[in-house]
Amino acid sequence: METMQKTVITVTAAVNASVEKVWECWTVPIHIMHWNNASDDWHTTMAENNVHVDGKFRSRMESRDGTHGFDFSGKYSKVAIYRQIEYTLDDDRKVLISFESGENETVITEKFEAEQTNTVELQRHGWQAILDNFKKYVETSEILEILHFEITIDADPVKVYRTLIGEKSYSEWTSEFNPTSRFEGSWEKGSKIRFLGQDADGTTGGMISRIKENIPGRFISIEHLDMIKNGEVDENNPEMKMWAGALENYTIVGKDGKTLFSVDMNTNKKFLSYFKETWPKALNRLKAICEV
Repeated sequence: METMQKTVITVTAAVNASVEKVWECWTVPIHIMHWNNASDDWHTTMAENNVHVDGKFRSRMESRDGTHGFDFSGKYSKVAIYRQIEYTLDDDRKVLISFESGENETVITEKFEAEQTNTVELQRHGWQAILDNFKKYVETSEILEILHFEITIDADPVKVYRTLIGEKSYSEWTSEFNPTSRFEGSWEKGSKIRFLGQDADGTTGGMISRIKENIPGRFISIEHLDMIKNGEVDENNPEMKMWAGALENYTIVGKDGKTLFSVDMNTNKKFLSYFKETWPKALNRLKAICEV
């Protein structure tokens, strides 16, 4: 890596997982949103990652109170799957990341050129904290399955976005999940929102969630927090331990007057077959509504 006499900082961590699992968690956007923060009062609200030479990446990193934020972004110059990544940040600093696979662990080493604003020690501490958080995520978190669905809609992104979150239209397209599906609350970034429906016995159940990100016409990220049973938050439901922090991301991309709408979501194995069967039906319903 060409340093041009710039200070190069190194951080490293040994992760108790296969290099295949480490690579997936390092590169898949919905995983990145779970671990890419140095402290609990920061989070990543959006991640885009095209892992190939000349591919671009961007992570939106913000304080949870919304007072500070920045884009961590750049372009890849080398990608050797399971072995090495090199990229250049938008401020022209070079970064090299290596993955060394052992018998029961993967050693990650990051070497990056220091910027001139913060001290070397502060930068080393910040990057090491994020790397340590990645290690914790991979080793100790109940990593949920990731599902991806997409559909092309013959409508512009603004119409798709409005149909997606409109009070009436939301109930229509999500009726595939529950005929009484509805939401209570706001889609504004940072707001809590309840996704509700009546069970077969007439009781109200659902999820209470937080809108992690909302970029009109482009992207929505929903972070699920608690389950609702009989109209109340069910704090003692053991199943919620598997769901807490699960993300449901909607990406809206316009091209030639049409929209590619995609869903990336976390789920546990119990609901895999249900979502694989139901999400395509819901997307077809959304498409039909938008194309009227």
